[in-house]
Amino acid sequence: MKMLIVAVALLGIQNGPGQQPPGAAKATPAEAKDAAPVFDVASIHENRKDPSGRSHIWSSATEGDFRTENVSAMELLQWAYNLPDSRIRGGPPWMRSARFDIDARADPTLNDRLRSLDSAQAREIERRMVRSLLADRFALKAHQESHVEPVYDLVVAKGGPKFQAAQVNGTTINGGKGQMHIAGSDHTLALLAEQLARLVGRVVVDKTGIDGRFDLTLTWTPDETSAGAGASSGENGGGPTIFTALQEQLGLKLKPAKGPVPILVVDQMLRPSEN
Repeated sequence: MKMLIVAVALLGIQNGPGQQPPGAAKATPAEAKDAAPVFDVASIHENRKDPSGRSHIWSSATEGDFRTENVSAMELLQWAYNLPDSRIRGGPPWMRSARFDIDARADPTLNDRLRSLDSAQAREIERRMVRSLLADRFALKAHQESHVEPVYDLVVAKGGPKFQAAQVNGTTINGGKGQMHIAGSDHTLALLAEQLARLVGRVVVDKTGIDGRFDLTLTWTPDETSAGAGASSGENGGGPTIFTALQEQLGLKLKPAKGPVPILVVDQMLRPSEN
């Protein structure tokens, strides 16, 4: 059974689809003034040792350095734009198969700037830095489109919500095989919707109308036969699917719907020269 990892690196999730991709219109002078810094140096090497091995991305909201091991260009796009692979289209075949080791270093003074920001703002700066790296070293050109596709609306189920206000500040997101825990963040249900989208394979829109800090814990039985974990509405292996668990444990429901879905279309991506 595959382990489902809820990425801890997604602290302070931002709406990547709202950001300008490489190849978009030039920034205004005001935007240029607030432009994200770029990496001072970046070493990129294709990893040909074990393309089937595990991949890693190391990044911290308080440091401007960025490292990867055995990571595909598709995974870099997912991280940089905060999108699942189902919402990234186009690109060359090697974008999904070739693996890269990256060691990108920023000016040490950037760390002081990042520490002065909240985690969401710092993470967005780092994502923009990686997008600039992709444009510079991978010759990335991309654009945004909006497609009407199946989505899920996250709504309150009959009987009302079944969770408590969080007693801690900051943000925690963690999980593993069939488990998820989110606590301590404003707009907690918006974060839950982002995590659910990665598990069910569709955009999840928070329509609960509930705002604030909450302690959310969810346990379910993964359905590995579906495109997304727990993407079936039936029972699996004697335990609840994510759909059933969501309603029974949190008093929430995923309601099928259709809506505009931001898509990143890769127009060009070239293998980087190694250094």
